Amino acid sequence: MMEMVLIRHGKTRGNTENRYIGTTDEPLLASETGRLQNKREVLSGIGFEVPDFLFVSPMKRCVETADILFPGMKQTPVRDFRECAFGDFENRNYLELQGNEAYQRWIDSGGTLPFPGGESMASFQARVCRAFLELTASFREDSSATDHAHHIAVVAHGGTIMAILERFGIPHRGYFDWHVKNGCGFLVSLENRDGNIRLPVIQSI
Repeated sequence: MMEMVLIRHGKTRGNTENRYIGTTDEPLLASETGRLQNKREVLSGIGFEVPDFLFVSPMKRCVETADILFPGMKQTPVRDFRECAFGDFENRNYLELQGNEAYQRWIDSGGTLPFPGGESMASFQARVCRAFLELTASFREDSSATDHAHHIAVVAHGGTIMAILERFGIPHRGYFDWHVKNGCGFLVSLENRDGNIRLPVIQSI
């Protein structure tokens, strides 16, 4: 059995201001280093001090988080693990968008309309889950990886983790039910039953 941790990056300035931060390539707040180092001790306690493989979104906030949590480890970037592209709403918060007709239409749709100039939720979720299936296929097809890799770490975005767990997580929950705070995540078991990927959640971290 393989285990995987899915971890959301630490806080950025935009996160503290409740902004839609998708394509904006913000670094971590300097104050996040100590908090993430404490999280490293938690990961060590569940056997993830040095995972066998480390996959990251290529955005600065994820790369820097992975550097702190797993110092010195080789990172494998996964381009399609990037956060949703929020288009015209990018780097703005709900206060700044009040009175914006396009924003109100998006709110009224329950988030189902595409972000103006950006992605739809459906296309975002599809690219993330496609990338996740490609990643897990490499372990199914490579017998040496299957034999020896027991601990896999993914450092990505809140939306990325929610998309993966809505599709593959056990218990079954909706997208927003898998919301995770900055620097936190989930420990899951990676199961492949007749070609169907399942991620039973073991614990929050």
